[in-house]
Amino acid sequence: MTVSLPRLGKAFLVLGTVAALSAPLAVYAQDNEYTAPLTELANGKLKEIAQNPAIVAAVEAQNAVTGAYDQAKLDELDTQWRAEVSAAAKPLIDATLGNDASKALLAAQEASAGLFTEIFVMDAKGLNVGQSGVTSDYWQGDEDKWSQTYSVGAGAVHLGEIEQDESTQAFQSQVSITIVDASGKPIGAITAGVDLAAL
Repeated sequence: MTVSLPRLGKAFLVLGTVAALSAPLAVYAQDNEYTAPLTELANGKLKEIAQNPAIVAAVEAQNAVTGAYDQAKLDELDTQWRAEVSAAAKPLIDATLGNDASKALLAAQEASAGLFTEIFVMDAKGLNVGQSGVTSDYWQGDEDKWSQTYSVGAGAVHLGEIEQDESTQAFQSQVSITIVDASGKPIGAITAGVDLAAL
């Protein structure tokens, strides 16, 4: 089913509602031809990126700072980020994009030869730790990419709905997994936008 949303500038091809499959720690958009290759990508290349020591260290360091944040603080930071997206001064965005985690994620995206359209990492609160480019918001804790991975536990995989960009006609999906520390404890999550034509 194709749903046209001309006023929003995108058309979305929704291939099913999010449903749990037989794998206990996995949530997918309804099974389709992309489920297997996206799951393989999640457990292969994306997992390798998530295990990068620079990424793990950055998530652990941010968790030490944000662990005591309440919802009001999360909302305050998210509001600041959203305002900075269209502002001339971008202290929070610049600080995030300039850190080692973001540099590692940008390098991974560039090395993917177009497979990854974006990559970003979240901490235990759902706040961005690093990213390959600017996201529209800073707090992801109310979205499935975080709640269906970090909140589920180690080994969790979430495949987002498949979307078609109206301008490029390209089909994309977001793939998310839990980030764990050296002991296997969940510490955050990572999401990658995937160009399905590059699979």
